[in-house]
Amino acid sequence: MISTLLVANRGEIARRVMRAARAQGIRTVAVYSEPDAHDPHVTDADRAVALRGSTSAETYLDAEQVLAAARAAGADAVHPGYGFLSENATFARAVTGAGLTWVGPPPEAIEAMGVKHTAKDLARAAGVPTLPDALVTPSTDLAVAGDTIGFPLLVKASAGGGGTGMRRVERAGDLDEAVRSARAEAQRSFGDDTVFLERLLTAPRHVEIQVLADAHGHVVHLGERECSIQRRQQKVVEEAPSPVVDDDLRARMGATAVALSEKLGYVGAGTVEFLLEEGEHAGRDEGRFFFLEMNTRLQVEHPVTEEVWGVDLVALQLSIAEGAELPFVQDDLRPRGHAIEVRLYAEDPAHDDRPSPGPLHRYAHGTDLRWEDAVGASGTVSAFSDPMIAKVVAHAATRAAAARRLAAGLARAEIHGVTTNRDLLVRVLRDDDFLAGATRTDFLERHPGLRHPERPPRAHVAAVVATVAAARRADDPHAPPGFRLLRGTPPARVELEGSDGDRVVTYRLSAARGDTTLDLDGTTITLRDLGPDAVRVIDDGVERACRVARYGAETFVDDGECSTAWRTRPRLPDTAAALVAGGPVSEVPGTVVEVLVAPGDTVTAGQRLVVLEAMKMEHPAVAAADGVVESVHVEVGQFVEAHATLVTLGSADG
Repeated sequence: MISTLLVANRGEIARRVMRAARAQGIRTVAVYSEPDAHDPHVTDADRAVALRGSTSAETYLDAEQVLAAARAAGADAVHPGYGFLSENATFARAVTGAGLTWVGPPPEAIEAMGVKHTAKDLARAAGVPTLPDALVTPSTDLAVAGDTIGFPLLVKASAGGGGTGMRRVERAGDLDEAVRSARAEAQRSFGDDTVFLERLLTAPRHVEIQVLADAHGHVVHLGERECSIQRRQQKVVEEAPSPVVDDDLRARMGATAVALSEKLGYVGAGTVEFLLEEGEHAGRDEGRFFFLEMNTRLQVEHPVTEEVWGVDLVALQLSIAEGAELPFVQDDLRPRGHAIEVRLYAEDPAHDDRPSPGPLHRYAHGTDLRWEDAVGASGTVSAFSDPMIAKVVAHAATRAAAARRLAAGLARAEIHGVTTNRDLLVRVLRDDDFLAGATRTDFLERHPGLRHPERPPRAHVAAVVATVAAARRADDPHAPPGFRLLRGTPPARVELEGSDGDRVVTYRLSAARGDTTLDLDGTTITLRDLGPDAVRVIDDGVERACRVARYGAETFVDDGECSTAWRTRPRLPDTAAALVAGGPVSEVPGTVVEVLVAPGDTVTAGQRLVVLEAMKMEHPAVAAADGVVESVHVEVGQFVEAHATLVTLGSADG
């Protein structure tokens, strides 16, 4: 029996595992990096041990430090969560070698499935259909291999996952650079630069089967999850069941996943991932599915399976690790209803999903959904780790009802500080094609309007509320912003920069019966019950409640449907925006992983100069124009803040 469990992870998954352990009376131990010292997973635990360092490589990926923490805290078991060391067979062996219980599959199974190209060989041996592929070795003729597989194709890291070390290649001329950059990223992330080529299905569905096995030879599956809506090969929306998988296809895919698990001698929770072709994309063989990989760990999206199948996968992991048999057989399991999960990230969908680490002033939401939070009510989204803020899950009797509940709960949340993908997720959940079940891996590419929506017709209302909330008047703290004019004077004018675009607001002020009335560019808007953090806005005969919060120069307005952030445009240009035009700056804080130029080099527009790594992703800095490198201001391994100058370029003609 486990008495003290160390969770070798951070964020929402560490908190999730701790909740399950606590419910079973198991003491919990957290580990944390220096930037994570005040994170919720640390305070949730009964005990916590600091790891030396800031980056993942220095801390959560340092097996020796993690094992030392387990010894120091008196832990007798280790749960790895997902990511980090969760699929590291060497670490699993070290845990059991230290006399601790490993809450995960046997190291041999991790090893077998951890190398993707050999995992495909094992899958083929188990009768699982696979896509054509080719391992890249020093003797590989990439041109020949690419032509044999066909374009488009994927370059994929053989170790790891989550889209890291993966490149899409449309034509032969791009293959060499894709292999080079994928190998470099794989080496940094996984310590293994092995990559392989695989045929790319251009519009499949990503469907995976959850398996569960005990040490007594019993294996079951808990149906499928569809995870087709992705960006950068990483999932952002997951659901169970899939809108296109019927009972027959579910049984076939489930039987295939169970057969592979049995061949491996698998124990614990695992997921067999497939690419599914159906309808017009499958040709004559509708319902074809192909093995993608097996994740020998708990998945990020496991909550949707728990909601639909009525199980606690983490609790089952713990009991299996203690030697218990599964409490059910396949025929006992029946799905109920529909569940959808979204991943709420600190990132900017309008700018290629660029991570947006920084201070989180306020984070508040209701309790009617399942929120798996990585952060507290306020804090900082670290530049050293994954930018996830939370996973949010809704369960209902039907898919449409689950989508409606989830969209409404997300829209009502208050998230102030960092830019997030929240509004994109809400738009996805309300999109007609999503509701019709037309979800393939190119969903976001086929719906660019979800990233760049048109301005709402009454969006100026939020601007007005922001303007009013920004007010500071000596004799009336509730007065509109900068209102030093009296009634009857010429209209005031203010320029706002906001998350919904820029606005120029001109207004006159009047007051009657306690209301504040603004004549906004000829439109009358009434503000009622104007207080320091809330106001009721009457616009075009419709009254709605808005919540308002101000942090420094920024004002956030939430109206229950969307959230916008505003600041008054400065009269003088922002010096940060006028940084050296002759060279790139870092868009996000991160660690320099490649410097590709030296002083004196001639470069062309679009050429990669420096590569940063932040939040588990690469961020290349490129030349804006042709030129000559005058100086390089960074070196590999250096951490740089956002907007730091990386390289100075001079004109090519001197």
